[in-house]
Amino acid sequence: MKLQIQRIHPDAKLPSYAYEGDAGMDLFSVEDIAVAPGEKVLVATGLKLAVPAGYAGFVWDKSGLAAKHHMKTMAGVLDSNYRGELKVVITNLGSQPYEVRSGEKVAQLVIAPIATPDVEEVDEIEANDIRGEKGFGSSGMV
Repeated sequence: MKLQIQRIHPDAKLPSYAYEGDAGMDLFSVEDIAVAPGEKVLVATGLKLAVPAGYAGFVWDKSGLAAKHHMKTMAGVLDSNYRGELKVVITNLGSQPYEVRSGEKVAQLVIAPIATPDVEEVDEIEANDIRGEKGFGSSGMV
């Protein structure tokens, strides 16, 4: 499988795996942008991607940015029929401003196969004898 990528900004870096065996490819910013506490920004990558049919791209947090700077990615599904620029939605959940710098890693992209089941409405769904009607926290972790 090949992931076709077009650079639409001269400073754009192609996504890359940091280590062999990584699930996610690093995504890089092509702009400097300040993110105030509680603020959400759209960070440009300068790239267009053609995700193969039957797959989707999922944009996930960089663990270091999340743990050290409270930066959370959002709106992270890249459909195979999307051809616009890949931008990363980032929210600052911390109490300090954060400066995204051009060339900096801002998120990671995971390409995964997707299932597209037919939707069927039923009067009642099948019971689950193991979990039953237990809700969130049913395994003991609340």
